[in-house]
Amino acid sequence: MPKGVYQIPTPVNEPVLSYAPGSPEKLAVKKALEEARSQQLDIPMYIGSEEIRTGKTKSLNPPHDHQHVLGHFHQGDASHVEQAINAALGAKEAWANLAWEHRASIFLRAADLLAGPYRAKINAATMLGQSKSVYQAEIDAACEFIDFLRFNAYYMMEIYQDQPKSSPGVWNRLEYRPLEGFVFALTPFNFTAIAGNLPASAALMGNTVVWKPAFTQIYAANVIMEVFKEAGLPDGVINLIYVDGPTTGDVIFNHRDFAGIHFTGSTGVFQNLWKTIGNNIHKYRSYPRIVGETGGKDFIVAHKSANAKEVATAITRGAFEYQGQKCSAASRVYIPSNIWDDVKKYLIADLKTIKMGPTEDFTNFFNAVIDEKSFDKIAKYIDDAKENKMTEVIAGGGYDKSKGYFIEPTVIHTQDPSSTTMCEEIFGPVVTIYVYQAERFEETLDLVDQTSPYALTGSIISHDRYAVELAMKKLENAAGNFYINDKPTGAVVGQQPFGGARGSGTNDKAGSKLNLLRWVSPRTIKETFVPPTDYKYPFLQEK
Repeated sequence: MPKGVYQIPTPVNEPVLSYAPGSPEKLAVKKALEEARSQQLDIPMYIGSEEIRTGKTKSLNPPHDHQHVLGHFHQGDASHVEQAINAALGAKEAWANLAWEHRASIFLRAADLLAGPYRAKINAATMLGQSKSVYQAEIDAACEFIDFLRFNAYYMMEIYQDQPKSSPGVWNRLEYRPLEGFVFALTPFNFTAIAGNLPASAALMGNTVVWKPAFTQIYAANVIMEVFKEAGLPDGVINLIYVDGPTTGDVIFNHRDFAGIHFTGSTGVFQNLWKTIGNNIHKYRSYPRIVGETGGKDFIVAHKSANAKEVATAITRGAFEYQGQKCSAASRVYIPSNIWDDVKKYLIADLKTIKMGPTEDFTNFFNAVIDEKSFDKIAKYIDDAKENKMTEVIAGGGYDKSKGYFIEPTVIHTQDPSSTTMCEEIFGPVVTIYVYQAERFEETLDLVDQTSPYALTGSIISHDRYAVELAMKKLENAAGNFYINDKPTGAVVGQQPFGGARGSGTNDKAGSKLNLLRWVSPRTIKETFVPPTDYKYPFLQEK
């Protein structure tokens, strides 16, 4: 069997297509949308080699048109979680022993399938199932997902190439073993790329996975699984289940072979999972890897030297792209008094031009929030702000769920930097602005650092380099991804590894080698070529 030291093709970021009028990609995605809306899918769980249909189904509906039915998925129970674990453990040995270049080939093929024949399908599924505009779907479900797959394969090669030094007569090696047991991937609704990457990154490194997506992302998750299977992923490597959280957790976290969790979701859920794992630590074969990216209360800080139009644009894009349903979305903004009037003028002018409606109409910048539960939660924040004498809704504030879960992009001006909407994660199209005295910049930086328990993303907008440096120092621990003169969203794989600390997660940086290292357990191997035959060392001799 031929062998070699193989080189993964050097990855480059997948180009974002324009979807300009008459473009091939626009015509393709419109056709995919029309086809998807014309049928109702029957979506099974994928466990081992089986497609599981329980008969207990739940409908999938576009958030912007919740009476329309895209299909139904089959819900499972504890027995299916057990079945998925057994399938993962059964597939473990063959998958872990498969030469790394063949694992890489499967996911590189998946990337090319997404870039080509599946691009319109995965984007259309994300647009319909998660109410994303075509551009937001393109940068997520196509480009970021493709980048994760290609860059991760390259990072895997670099990890395997990272070997220790050897001394004369000795050969030292590092073997990067997969974890002992199975990995649990628990994925969110808001990014198709994250939903695909969390199970795929662990699997790439030789692990087998039980994957539970958010129910509101299942429509696109089904396409992901279709791509993986066409790419040649063996049965049992990634097992996709639709079981409620408490039932799944009760089985997973009591299992001896639980080896790790790859999570993106809320801080509260992650902390409860961590506590459960800690309480059960004596049950496990090894200490599980706990990797999580959680909440954020992401900030923009403007300095008195900032350009008002630049600040307004950063707020509009940072707070309202994908209806503010990004972990990194700008949610609190600190504006100096000297530029506030201009920022307010530009921001309100921007919002007046934003069209809101279904994703199938490409002229809509703004679409629906994910579901009724989210809608009601966000609406309450808005209502409470309207009742608060210290806050004023200066733009938006309206909402309507009769057709879809639509909430207007909403801007709140507060006189209290500790008001509820400045502190709590809302995860919707609501941004709160606090205007500070222009000469109190350094004090305001302290306020930014201390207001929130989160530390995911944040940005400083300033034309004064001393102010930029001061902000970087004072906010050193306030954001795992820090932006200078930009909105705090839009991290690109291979360019801005993503993750935060404090209440925002373990900061294991998706889109980098740092994350992949969490899914291996290194073994050091020392080989001595000519072993000694006498225990005595030279120091024992007197002459």
